Amino acid sequence: MVRSHELGFDLIEFSYIDPSQVDVKWLAARLQDLKLDVAISMGLPPEGDISSDDASTVAHGTEILKTAIALTRDLGGTKLAGILSSAHGKQEAALTRKGWDTSVTTFAKVADYAREACVTLNLEVVNRFESNMLNTAAQGMAYIADVGASNVFLHLDTFHMNIEEADVGLAIRHAADKIGYVHIGESHRGYLGTGNIDFAAIFDALVAIGWQDYVTFESFSSAIVDRALSLKTAIWRDLWTDNVALAKHAHSFITLGMETSRLKAELTQKAHLP
Repeated sequence: MVRSHELGFDLIEFSYIDPSQVDVKWLAARLQDLKLDVAISMGLPPEGDISSDDASTVAHGTEILKTAIALTRDLGGTKLAGILSSAHGKQEAALTRKGWDTSVTTFAKVADYAREACVTLNLEVVNRFESNMLNTAAQGMAYIADVGASNVFLHLDTFHMNIEEADVGLAIRHAADKIGYVHIGESHRGYLGTGNIDFAAIFDALVAIGWQDYVTFESFSSAIVDRALSLKTAIWRDLWTDNVALAKHAHSFITLGMETSRLKAELTQKAHLP
């Protein structure tokens, strides 16, 4: 956390942590001392899939979400993000309408709990190999409309959007007021700008919709990241081992990218008459 603060980051994101395994009060105080905002990102396990036909599985998933909401609140954060509407992982069958409806009904109740905790729920739209429910921003918006809760938003991630969206920039523009959290990640999960994602178009879209919230960098390497998470995200080759160098580069890349897009937007809006 100290290094994140020293590198100029304003928010730190934790993959879900078990509250029983950490001193939550100490961690919350440390975040406050460092003036770091906090978000939690997670994915529901198969045994907590709230789209399941099994009522006990849905009930378990509900409790997992409520625990994560409480932890977000107790750490001083307001954003819970990730794969919250179904299990995280490759599925072997297409989602059914019953599964969709079960998830929506359950999530609406969870959203009520989150609202009382002053926490927003941000649904991550991920690629087809990590969920069979929300693969595009349009699907996420349809889910949000069905849930009908004012504290439910989209969590967009450029790594996943690069796989599933017809046009990432257009998808961002279309989702605009429903976006609550943004992940910036490269096509191969490594250094930004060294893959095939058109980040200029993404920054342009974020500026166009007036995005003023956090742009969070996400990258994985089994040399640093928890082994279970590395396996879940299929990190079979490590594109980096120095997390400080990676973070410095990402901070500069995002800052310059957003600034450049703002300058371009200004130029397109000024007539520059004599």
